[in-house]
Amino acid sequence: ARQLHAAAREIAATSTSMPQTAVELRGLPGIGAYTAAAIASIAFGEVVPVLDGNVERVVSRLLASAEDPKKVAVRRRLATEAAELLDPHRPGDSNQALMELGATVCVPLRPRCDACPLAASCQGLASGRPESFPPARERKAPIRVRHRVAVVSEEERLLLYRRPDDAELLAGTWELPWAEVAGGEFLVSEAESLAASEAVLAERYGGVWRLETPCGTARHSITHRAITLEVWRACVQPSGTVSEGRLEPGFFRRQELGDLPLSSQVRKVLAKIEPS
Repeated sequence: ARQLHAAAREIAATSTSMPQTAVELRGLPGIGAYTAAAIASIAFGEVVPVLDGNVERVVSRLLASAEDPKKVAVRRRLATEAAELLDPHRPGDSNQALMELGATVCVPLRPRCDACPLAASCQGLASGRPESFPPARERKAPIRVRHRVAVVSEEERLLLYRRPDDAELLAGTWELPWAEVAGGEFLVSEAESLAASEAVLAERYGGVWRLETPCGTARHSITHRAITLEVWRACVQPSGTVSEGRLEPGFFRRQELGDLPLSSQVRKVLAKIEPS
């Protein structure tokens, strides 16, 4: 929503009309190649291919391509081939048809080749092993990490901090204070580990912290990280409610949280606790 608002403001400030080509649209905040091509073809009739995962699979099978579709050179070739499949008079409908074909017929496992309108020209089908294209990507084992999340409540209000607008991740969202548990801390005592987490909280948010009572765990995944969230009731000295860093603090009642931009990780933690 933040990126959408930024894009709308840029359009209002720099032009008198909505950009209509994929190239122009890609210059707007938050709009990547896929979104730009989809808008340009569906809304404005530009003959430009939309290359999502479904279309990648369809075209890879048509070519019997055993190359990784995420590689730049391969992706360009797939885009060129996908463009050849578009009806120049109805590019938006063509793109939507290809995406739907990949989602419902040319599926990853057990594709319904007998129902495919492109079967006659499909080299993957001709090879007798259409499921082999594109090749399955090697999946990396997730990195397992542990976070301690501090829940501080005051008069039935929870303490959260707002991330900076220029943060690389989750800019402008509100978070519960947290500290990552360093790998070496698994080898020390619980008291030493908690003290290390309290020091991290103090450095990040200011103040003097104490993790008091565990109140459950939650699990969260982001990219290649599998995160175990330890939820702790905590307290912080009054000076700690004024961040010494760039994070803006705030106390909120439970009914007010729905109006805040919160990450799914924060929502998982909130589901584990009751205001006190």
